[in-house]
Amino acid sequence: MNSFKKTLPSISRVKQRAKQLRKGQNISQSEAYQKLSEQYGFSTWQKFREALLKAEIARPNLPQPSMEFVSDDDFDMSEKDYEILEEERNFDIPIEQRELIAENKKELTKLGVEFATFEPTKTGLNKSIIDATQIVRTLFELEGFHSYHDQGQGSDHKVKKHAFLLSDDMSIRSRVSLYRPKTKKGDPRMWFSKLPQYCEAGDQIAIVVFKDELYLLNLSKVRLSNSLASKTSAIAVFLRALHEFESSAAEDLLNKLRALALKPMRALRSGSTGVGYTIESRLGIAANSSKEPDYKGIEIKSGRGGKNRTTLFAQVPNWELSPCKRSAEILNKFGYERDKDFKLYCTVSTQRENSQGLSFIYNETKDELQEWYNKSELVAIWPGNLLRQRLKEKHSETFWIHAESKMIDGVEHFQLINVTHTKAPILSQLVPLIQSGLVTMDHLIKRSGKTNRVSEKGPLFKINKTNLSLLFPEPVTYLLDTSDEET
Repeated sequence: MNSFKKTLPSISRVKQRAKQLRKGQNISQSEAYQKLSEQYGFSTWQKFREALLKAEIARPNLPQPSMEFVSDDDFDMSEKDYEILEEERNFDIPIEQRELIAENKKELTKLGVEFATFEPTKTGLNKSIIDATQIVRTLFELEGFHSYHDQGQGSDHKVKKHAFLLSDDMSIRSRVSLYRPKTKKGDPRMWFSKLPQYCEAGDQIAIVVFKDELYLLNLSKVRLSNSLASKTSAIAVFLRALHEFESSAAEDLLNKLRALALKPMRALRSGSTGVGYTIESRLGIAANSSKEPDYKGIEIKSGRGGKNRTTLFAQVPNWELSPCKRSAEILNKFGYERDKDFKLYCTVSTQRENSQGLSFIYNETKDELQEWYNKSELVAIWPGNLLRQRLKEKHSETFWIHAESKMIDGVEHFQLINVTHTKAPILSQLVPLIQSGLVTMDHLIKRSGKTNRVSEKGPLFKINKTNLSLLFPEPVTYLLDTSDEET
């Protein structure tokens, strides 16, 4: 990007303007994009488009930092403390900073790292207190690190564990305290020793769990792509160790498949299931109808696969918790007449109300995604655990094996060609992406004008293809007859 700067528009707005230019000046679409690129200080459309995609990911504002502890009974405030409180962030972080943070989150996701983020405040750093938000608690529970739900209140129940504050230059040893104060609500808290030496108020700090220890990465102060390119960076050393530890099962399976690929395998079954049955039999996996993964937590599928879809999963609300008890009730309240049918086809987001007055609010206290009408009438509820479990079920870690069939002496054989390894989505990032509006939900409810029957194709939780890298690690394809990796 040139030194010439201008606030970047949305991608959809650029497309609209290109269309207007093309018609108004009688030029080609590519010429229109080039003109717009130059207007915003870019030499080519490709560079402009890359910047637009980067800005699109960073566009949603980061949520305000959590400061629940300030209102707790055990928290005393002096006049100076109140002065500091007035200086806390109540504005949006600059777009350049958000772009760096989004890029770093993308790097962690690409590596398949489960993480959560928190933002230290001036008051928190001064008082040695951080709220353990629901996002952080979810990570701890997913990783089996700590359960605040099962923890008693007071100092007698405080838990201390090892932690490390990572930068490119060093790894600072720390201790994390996990506790619930003796207050009415006993809201979960945490604190890391030496944290004020590591970060400033407003920084976005990522927490990663590894071998029952916590590792912190300051996403506001480093560029992880540069860190990973360095052999000496403490961050790179840690992330490589984490990757090797979590990749052991995949490496084991890959080596076994490479051994099978040394020569064609005689088919053990004919028909569409022949490839999968033959491969699993050769790997010593018994045929069964269980939904459990095939090999040490990894699904094995034959054929060409691995393309991530824009629809993440379909999931109805928890009807027992929801005021509306079925899809037909939501349709009756908020639907509209269209083409002789009665429909509710709309997108619901946390960012704004749609034309039907529906929007999402994430209730952090209850870990619930709630659908509201005009911000005043609760419609439906999805517990956070339900959404994470559905995402996990729909997209497990998978080896997509491509094999070719060939006849040898009149008998079918399979030659393994390559395998694409798609890792499971980063479950801890689902709710943050919903909060930022990057994951939305589509209602697709219809009452037929002919039969009067109600059908529901969703609700479908969706993500833009350009944002898949914020939720899914990067797929990797390996040739099975060589150690080289395909690009």
